[in-house]
Amino acid sequence: MPTLNHVLTFTFFLLLSCHCHLLNGQEDTSFGRAIDRKLLGLKRKEKLSHFKFYWHDIVSGRNPTSVAVVPPPPKVNTTTAFGLVNMIDNPLTLGPELSSKLVGKSQGFYASASQTEIDLLMAMNFAFIEGKYNGSTITILGRNCVFHKVREMPVIGGSGLFRFARGYAEARTHWLDLKGGDAIVEYNVYVMHY
Repeated sequence: MPTLNHVLTFTFFLLLSCHCHLLNGQEDTSFGRAIDRKLLGLKRKEKLSHFKFYWHDIVSGRNPTSVAVVPPPPKVNTTTAFGLVNMIDNPLTLGPELSSKLVGKSQGFYASASQTEIDLLMAMNFAFIEGKYNGSTITILGRNCVFHKVREMPVIGGSGLFRFARGYAEARTHWLDLKGGDAIVEYNVYVMHY
């Protein structure tokens, strides 16, 4: 049978160990915790999907879908428009013609990020409006070397049916108006998602 001394000694060491635990910076961090994947609907196997569509960057005319919001600094002597930032709300269509079926919009921005060649930083969401993908998005963030035949950019996430998405997008210029700046780009997007 434990004596009063044993109980007091045990209580003292219990309090001391709690105090040392707090001093070591290991207090409870209740803002983050592990959860069961099934709670987020991740019961299904991950699948790979391929999407092909055309991205229309319209900078000319009365109703542009791409607008310069930050011009290149006048002091920078460059042929690459280094520093330029364009906001976009570009149509995504099934075919290369603007009149072809609209499947979504590309919303975000691109910025000229090189002083020596036309390289863009692309940050955009492909926001779909078609079929079961309506309301879902795929997010792209990466480097687009405009005059390379094929440019590869990472898929960094998404929403809706593309939660936890990852993959890559390949961009190929279908048509480019060097004078006006309008472009049609074919995108092939490969996405791992649930």
